[in-house]
Amino acid sequence: MADPENTIIMETTKGRVVIELRPDLAPGHVERIKTLSRQGFYDNAPFHRVIEGFMAQTGDPTGTGTGGSDLPDLKAEFNAEPHVRGICSMARTNAPHSANSQFFIVFDDARFLDKQYTVWGKVTEGMENVDKIKRGEPVRDPDRIVSMKVAADAA
Repeated sequence: MADPENTIIMETTKGRVVIELRPDLAPGHVERIKTLSRQGFYDNAPFHRVIEGFMAQTGDPTGTGTGGSDLPDLKAEFNAEPHVRGICSMARTNAPHSANSQFFIVFDDARFLDKQYTVWGKVTEGMENVDKIKRGEPVRDPDRIVSMKVAADAA
């Protein structure tokens, strides 16, 4: 395994997904993902917005797409990493510095998002499980994150 301190193990209702974090690209966002994971914030969060051929979005405990954590919004860390299959990127409102806890995993190339959303990681195992997540906008009876942990803590 890569660096366990920069690896997320996400158990979903469709199976395990391993995400390699990229603190070199987005140190603030990586820190936020780790902090919220360690607090159990993402446990039981639904994949509330899942669009075929585009992405699966999660990280809102209310499941409405409007919720977030109690922590302040993040300053954007836009980078040149391309939005391609398996990339994990932060969701936000139209305001650039509005990312908080919601994120999405890209199913297929979504290069139109490049440099406008903060890429913070990439799925290294279990992308076939992401592919199985139930589609919808919003999703009826959605798939969920069962647990999301930093690999260093999961031993």
